[in-house]
Amino acid sequence: MKKRYTSAIATLGLAIAGLTIPTLAGTAQAGEEAAPAGFDQFIVTYADQAVASRGVGHSGVTHVRDMANGGVVVKAKNGLTKAGAQKLMGDLRKQSGVVAVEPDLIMTAQTNDSRYAEQWDLFEATAGMNAPAAWATADGAGVVVAVIDTGITPHSDLNANLLPGYDFISTAADARDGNGRDANPNDEGDWYAAGECGSATPSNSSWHGSHVAGTIAGVSDNNNGIAGIAGKAKIVPVRVLGKCGGRTSDIADAITWASGGKVTRVPANPNPAKVINMSLGGASSCSATYQRAIDGAVKRGTTVVVAAGNSNMDVAGFTPANCNNVVSVAASDREGNRAFYSNFGAKIDVTAPGGEVRNETDAPGTRTKPQDGILSTINAGLTVQTAEDYKTFMGTSMAAPHVAGLVALMLGEKALTPAQVEAALKANVRPLAGTCTGGCGTGLIDAGATIANI
Repeated sequence: MKKRYTSAIATLGLAIAGLTIPTLAGTAQAGEEAAPAGFDQFIVTYADQAVASRGVGHSGVTHVRDMANGGVVVKAKNGLTKAGAQKLMGDLRKQSGVVAVEPDLIMTAQTNDSRYAEQWDLFEATAGMNAPAAWATADGAGVVVAVIDTGITPHSDLNANLLPGYDFISTAADARDGNGRDANPNDEGDWYAAGECGSATPSNSSWHGSHVAGTIAGVSDNNNGIAGIAGKAKIVPVRVLGKCGGRTSDIADAITWASGGKVTRVPANPNPAKVINMSLGGASSCSATYQRAIDGAVKRGTTVVVAAGNSNMDVAGFTPANCNNVVSVAASDREGNRAFYSNFGAKIDVTAPGGEVRNETDAPGTRTKPQDGILSTINAGLTVQTAEDYKTFMGTSMAAPHVAGLVALMLGEKALTPAQVEAALKANVRPLAGTCTGGCGTGLIDAGATIANI
């Protein structure tokens, strides 16, 4: 990803030159306001390189390294308050020969995608996943993610990151493409009429797979639309959901194929995925069929990420999120609460932004608005494909691809087993800013912390 850097301090409204912090001494104590990120390490510049080479004589810092331009990098021995950071910088400036002292600021990557500002789920401090901090080093290059879903639609924010996929829907009527399984994962639409699929009311096509794919690996820094979490990862679209949904037998075969396993009468996947995203499920215990397919994928080195479900119930009753060896993902809203619809429970591993899209007139006290959902790539057609588009959705289906995208960033930086991936995801979360009843795993995923600590 092409990167433009900005100071983390600037986002806090503090002037970098002539820093204005209260001049009260002290290292950080319980209840005191800690210094902003980047104010634990400092660059001391001397007028004379020979003086600099003798080191910084201050008991509160340790020498980190000398810089090529004559600066010396030092690190505070103790955690600092805002006031303590200001005092330490003042003390260092008083040393003989010092001409400047500045914080060794933390920079983060930015993107030029035109609708990035609407992607609160990536960057907002309250309930975003802290993606920009990860982008400073990670972009997912070289990692393949399989999206097992409704298939894919052509989109300028997706096309460059798509690899050949497969259509695993066995029944021609459900697939709407005139045949059974084939090598074309095009999303033919999952719409249905009133009285079909057990519903008294009709439903339009969701273009669900494209929305999921955009969150994971939408093309980034192209002056267009959204930024994908892993903007240089590749997507293998695997179609399993058509009219009325999809069969366990087709989905299980898709898991096997996507991870590089052999499926009878289906050509081998030329691009086995290291990550599988499944934003799908149903009310059931984990079947032997699902568990065998998942176990096989994990043995081949593929991390399997699954949406927890949208029934506001214990995930233990919903498959494949309740299977073993998966990363089961609950959804949070823009305020950092467990989303009203999200499943919960002891089998949840982590939580990720899933959003809420409701009008304030839906119910008394409802806080959420359409912009509180997750923005990603779709098609504008109500039934069949028309023009490309963007739309906000909500659901654990939207939360799971945030995790899959983060896993792609991780694997682009370091080779990890699925067990190591899961452990790192769970170890580097932060607490939800709001509330979670019933169990939200270890917390809200934090991309910056995860990448920094793998």
